[in-house]
Amino acid sequence: MSTPHVLLGLLAGGSRHGYELKRAHDERLPRARPLAFGQVYATLGRLERDGLVAAAGQDRASGPDRTAYELTGDGRSALDEWLSAVETPMPYVASTLFTKVVVALLVADIDRARSYLVAQRAAHTARLRELTSVKTDPAASVSDVIAADFAIAHLDADLRWLHTTLDRVADWYREVHP
Repeated sequence: MSTPHVLLGLLAGGSRHGYELKRAHDERLPRARPLAFGQVYATLGRLERDGLVAAAGQDRASGPDRTAYELTGDGRSALDEWLSAVETPMPYVASTLFTKVVVALLVADIDRARSYLVAQRAAHTARLRELTSVKTDPAASVSDVIAADFAIAHLDADLRWLHTTLDRVADWYREVHP
């Protein structure tokens, strides 16, 4: 996720201060990792330094001064460019799931690899059930449903890989231990 671009996108609807941006992020991207306040303010500082946002005033509502930020013309251009760019599919497998299985097989621990695959399949299946219930919840927002759809698609791909890998490991084991 590109935190600077997400913040630019949130500012496209009008000026906001850091607390509002953090809250809007967590509401609009409900299944994403929540942003820390420090991350929001540090990112706003870099965006302001780079001329992509500008201070739009301060308000004091029963606490310290809060600076609101707004998108600049350069910020809108940067956001439009980012939204128009097609993402390159990931060239490398970067998954702890994949890595653990490969390492278990490298150390010739077939039982550990199989046990891990079975346990991981159970964990993925349980998470799939949780996400499916989100989609059928009448109180779920559109953001909740599309986030659940995204996660379900990835879990489904992982489950297919887990199933295929369990079959391959079993076949390999039978070949090595006739």
